[in-house]
Amino acid sequence: MGCDAERVAAVLRAGGASVAEHKAELIELDRAIGDADHGENLDRGFAAVLSSLDAGVPETPGAVLKTAATTLISKVGGAAGPLYGTAFLRAATKLGDASELDAAAIATGLRAALDGVVARGKAEVGDATMVDALAPAVEAAERSHADGGDVAAVLSAAADAAKEGADSTVPLTARKGRASYLGERSVGHADPGATSTALLLRSFAEAAR
Repeated sequence: MGCDAERVAAVLRAGGASVAEHKAELIELDRAIGDADHGENLDRGFAAVLSSLDAGVPETPGAVLKTAATTLISKVGGAAGPLYGTAFLRAATKLGDASELDAAAIATGLRAALDGVVARGKAEVGDATMVDALAPAVEAAERSHADGGDVAAVLSAAADAAKEGADSTVPLTARKGRASYLGERSVGHADPGATSTALLLRSFAEAAR
């Protein structure tokens, strides 16, 4: 089964609920290596996204994602707003005016999102950023689609890989963002952006079942 605009909106609502549920955890992760605002900023941003969707769901999945993108960019401070906003915007642009997303479109959208994040943040795998969760997620999604996986399977594979990727940031020395100022002292802490990426993808996967 594909994802139409209402389904994509429901997936984003699940993401917002997950961010709200894990806000304190994300704040604490960011307190250890950043400025403790990641959870608060992301929660505020997704609350604004959901408010916008409550006022009316756009007609296409791409338009829904574009609404999320512009809302996050305008409402979220720190690095999270521009990075997540760019991710959603690149995905929306790539998906165009399609009325429904199949597994191929999901994998393609995730790849566009990753490319946007890399272009915006200039980070790569191993820098201890959200790229460490998103890059393996995209590769897993593409493999799942190539193996014949449906939308739920593609997103589930992405979520599993993102969790592993987020966990992999614990022993890394941060090389980008505020955490990079700590140098070796950033070792031993999961990156908040990688963690929120994994949480969002897990909620997306569960909502798409």
